[in-house]
Parts: sequence; structure tokens; C-alpha cells
Amino acid sequence: MDRRNLLTTGALGGAVLAAGAPAHAAQPAVRTHVAARDGASLFIRDWGAGEPIVFLAGWALTSEMWGYQMAPLSAAGFRCIAYDRRGHGRSQDPGRGYDYDTLADDLASVLDALDLRGVTLVAHSMAGGEAVRYLTRHGSAGRVKKVLFLAPALPCIEQKADNPMGVPAELLDLNLKAIMADFPGWLSANEAPFVVPATSQAMRDGIKAMMLQASMQAVIDCNRAMTSADFRREMAQIDLPCLVIHGDMDASAPLEITGKPAAALLKNGALKVYAGAPHGLFVTHVAPLNADIEAFARG
Repeated sequence: MDRRNLLTTGALGGAVLAAGAPAHAAQPAVRTHVAARDGASLFIRDWGAGEPIVFLAGWALTSEMWGYQMAPLSAAGFRCIAYDRRGHGRSQDPGRGYDYDTLADDLASVLDALDLRGVTLVAHSMAGGEAVRYLTRHGSAGRVKKVLFLAPALPCIEQKADNPMGVPAELLDLNLKAIMADFPGWLSANEAPFVVPATSQAMRDGIKAMMLQASMQAVIDCNRAMTSADFRREMAQIDLPCLVIHGDMDASAPLEITGKPAAALLKNGALKVYAGAPHGLFVTHVAPLNADIEAFARG
């Protein structure tokens, strides 16, 4: 019997067994992708049941980064959802749309498609801007109830006359040129400060491999969007409960430039600083972070 016949016979046999078995309620179809407004396909992870927490990945990262949060929090009674940003991981790479307006619309597409309400958003690094732009562009729409900004690249990275603590534009440009010349090499050069000395090499390699799943167009355009954005006015408009969690050893988004001024702008915000935590605190400080996410989502 050839393979095709074997498969056909197996399928028929399964049908016969099913016909003779008692009827059970149909299970809802598993959904792994959501269509963005322009048709781009976004890969989603949807684990557990209960109050929803939606996780937004940092620059060049994917939904995979949140595994050490989603697994225990879904077991604790939450519905945990994360998705790959367009051009990242298993989402489609349309070659466009790596601006904050489009990325905020992608978040809206996910929330609308899954009809999520009472959501706690957890946004890492660049994704903080997506959360802010979603709220100022779409409103909470009854869907988002609070936001946790994790090591946010907010409110304004670039140095300006009224933002003297920012990074000079020429340094940001040099950094982007290094990324464009050799992204794997850039990742290796910046590996150590992203985590802590105790972080295993296997974990470090896994994070780099995850980031290399992003298309170069997405990496470049998202970097430009993140480093040139100024969210100060928008953040001052947000009145939802917000929590900023930041490490005092964050080399990618230094606390004095990002976390502290970000928290100060929020009408209903609080700042919690983790001593010794780097930008990759989602893998280096898993236990306290998960406890804080759970407490914030339940509060």
C-alpha cells in the first residue's frame, strides 16, 4: 500500500470510529494568525483562559521572548496572548508598515479580531510606543484597562534642545550604520550588557537567533521609528493605570533617559526599579517580573 492509500485508509478508519462514538461538543478552531488592516498576516500565540494579558515584543524580538512569562501566567489563570510584529518571526514581511501608526493599527487588529476586553498590555522597549500610539490613535475602546511598560524606549530617545538627556542624533546614526553593516556582529558585540553575567550562553544565543528572524527592512525601519519618535505629548494624555518597570543597569534604554521621565509623564503611573537589571530583564529577572505582572493585572 502506498503512502497516499495509507493516509486515506487511516482517515476513513477515523471517520468510521467517529461515527460510532458518542457526540462531543465541537472545539473552537485554533487560531494562529490575524490579518492586519492592509492584509499582512500576523502570527499569534494564545495560551490559557481568563483575564487577558497581551504581550508586545521589543525591537527585533518576537512573541517567543515572552515564554517565561506566558507559561506561568496562563497556568495562574490568565489568557496570555502575544504576536510577532510584521516582518518578525512567523508574521508576514510586507516590506512596509514599520511606522508607529501602522504598528498601532496592527495591535488594534489583534485586539479586535480576538474581541479582547479588559486587557492588560505588557510592552517591552520599542513596543511601549506601540501601546502609547494605540491609545492616542484608537482610544482604549473598552479593550485596554491598564499598561505595564517594561524597560520602555520612551518617551524620547533623541537629544533635542528641550531633551538634553537624549542621545545625540549622530550617535544614533552611527549605531544604525553598524546594524546595517553586520547585524549578527552587532548583536554579538552588544550581547553582554543585554543580560547579566549569570545568563547562560545558550540563552544568549537563543535571544540572538530570535532577533535574526526579523527582516533587515523591519530591523532598520523599526530602529529609525524608535529612535526618532517623541511620545512626550501623547504620554501626558494617557490616564489609564500604568506601571513602568525598569532596571538600573539597562544599557539599551538607560533609566535616566527613559524609565524615569516616562513614568513622570503618566497621569496615573508608577515606577518600579529593579536593582541590577538589564534590558533583557524578561529572562534575567523572571520571578519578580512575573509576580509584578500578576499583581498589576489583578489589581
